[in-house]
Amino acid sequence: MSTSTQEKTGPSATVDLAGLKRFLDERKLGDTAALRSENISFGHSNEVHLIHFDVHCWALRRPPRGSLLPTAHDVMREYRVLKALQNTAVPVPRVYAACDDPSYLGAPFYLMEYMRGEVVRADNRHFAQTPELRRRVSEQMVDVLVALQEVDWRAVGLEGFGRPDGYLERQLKRWTDQLERTIVHTRPLPVMENVKDWLRARIPQSPAPTIVHGDYKLDNVMFDPGSARAIAVLDWEMSTIGDPLADFGWMLTYWPDPNDRAAGGVIASMNAAEGWLTRREMIDRYERRTGRAMRDFPFYQALALFKLAIIMEGSYARFVLGQADDPLFAGMKQLVPALADAAWSVCGSASSG
Repeated sequence: MSTSTQEKTGPSATVDLAGLKRFLDERKLGDTAALRSENISFGHSNEVHLIHFDVHCWALRRPPRGSLLPTAHDVMREYRVLKALQNTAVPVPRVYAACDDPSYLGAPFYLMEYMRGEVVRADNRHFAQTPELRRRVSEQMVDVLVALQEVDWRAVGLEGFGRPDGYLERQLKRWTDQLERTIVHTRPLPVMENVKDWLRARIPQSPAPTIVHGDYKLDNVMFDPGSARAIAVLDWEMSTIGDPLADFGWMLTYWPDPNDRAAGGVIASMNAAEGWLTRREMIDRYERRTGRAMRDFPFYQALALFKLAIIMEGSYARFVLGQADDPLFAGMKQLVPALADAAWSVCGSASSG
């Protein structure tokens, strides 16, 4: 939620202030006489609204409008994990209240601290403009993930938050099911069938389970621009308990690498520049800090591209069905097949290597 990246959303994304006022009054969270909201967006998934009342300026997070795939955009799941992480070494926003009753706003929602910081974007218009800052950001990306994976998830109240055993098998089944539900509204994607079969035949043995963020990457972490210290990890809707290497592999898939001919150039968290750690340096730092070896990166990379393609095809389906008019969603018509081809290239390179 960077203050430098706010953008207005359309009128369809307004908050029902009467319903919100009723909720705030019932919870006795403050004086709502001057309640107002700003519609802000930091991506193309769950909605974020800035709520002003009393002395508070909080962020409200709720699912997007329109029909959603099962388990998608689960804000109550986000709230639960954020609440569990409040007093740990993981930087997260403070959370204040949550509501799973749609009678207030038409959907579940929660209220959290509005964070002020910077997020690194791939367009290179961000604070990390020196090699020193870029190196610090790189190191923080590894170190924050390690801190998350060191949290005792049972001790913080996340027993039952996910089923640790068979995580990779369930991920593959879950995303395959999502794909099948989606392509009936869009178009066939035969390359994705090839990737699915390759992944199914090569599922590695997972390390001991940890909290998994599910979308851990550079633009989901907010930094203090002066020190490049991570101040908040955002977007927890896909979090669970499972294979820690899945999060690390997901982040590395977005981390550009000049030697990655299979998937290079399809997605990247940032532009190449002096100071960013290489993918190999990121792996070395992670392995030193955790004692885990990243031996099966091609599997995790192909899984990440497979999953990302399905998420983006879901966004394209919303565009096709007239549930969203975001031009980015229209662009998924070309991007999703490119991601599928990239995933298949990773499979081919790993099989021949």
